[in-house]
Amino acid sequence: MTKRKTYRFRGGEIVEVEEYNDGAYGAPGKSRAKKQKPTPEQMQQVNALNKARLARHRLLEYFSPGDIFATLTYAVENRPPDMEKAKKDFSDAMRKIRRKYKKIEAPLYWMRNIEQGTKGAWHIHLIIKDCEGAASILQNAWEHGGVYIERIGKSKYYDKDMSQLAAYITKNERTVEKRKDGTVAKPRIRQALYSASKNMPLKKPKVKLLVRWRAKPQEKKGYYIAKCHEGINPITGHRYRRYTMYRIKDEEQPPGKDLVRCNNV
Repeated sequence: MTKRKTYRFRGGEIVEVEEYNDGAYGAPGKSRAKKQKPTPEQMQQVNALNKARLARHRLLEYFSPGDIFATLTYAVENRPPDMEKAKKDFSDAMRKIRRKYKKIEAPLYWMRNIEQGTKGAWHIHLIIKDCEGAASILQNAWEHGGVYIERIGKSKYYDKDMSQLAAYITKNERTVEKRKDGTVAKPRIRQALYSASKNMPLKKPKVKLLVRWRAKPQEKKGYYIAKCHEGINPITGHRYRRYTMYRIKDEEQPPGKDLVRCNNV
């Protein structure tokens, strides 16, 4: 039995579909498999995937390519002694930012990750909704070092379903990064702490059970598939698929169906 979850973002402009074999049912001709307790390592992996998924959904709902992806750095002499001080520094800066956004009646959505590198340096990655004068607001609010700003859509971590950016903003000291040759890189983070503003609720998905697994993703009429991922869930051993669709606009030329491939991950 296949379970399908359908999420709608930005009033239906973006639709994301998750499909996976439901573990509550056995494969055709087989009884339900005995449930096994996951290992601590598997639970860490599940928690990381769930955190990145929630971040991705918030990115799809509340942010666009024109919004801001900033890095707040520390001068060597201003480095915090611990995470608590770094959290306070960020809170102090956000207090100033919030006042400015409120003054011009701009919506304030943000996501951030405080990181300390393995060599002791600290920085904060911040995704924040753009507004008039946002760059100056950030630079004036952060007093501990430099502020480096780029648009989400110009970042090397941007893709149409926000998966790379979500993974990057939620990474921590247990995140394993792979090189292009497939080898595992050494950890670059000693500790990290992710958080997001509380004013970004998400709607629950529509859930449907399907009798069988479809050979290809089902494209919704009036939409095109922008990104597709499929593979085997390393925890459950079941196959899964996730694809993100955008509503076709008059000025857009969506990619041909032959150009959209599901990435194996």
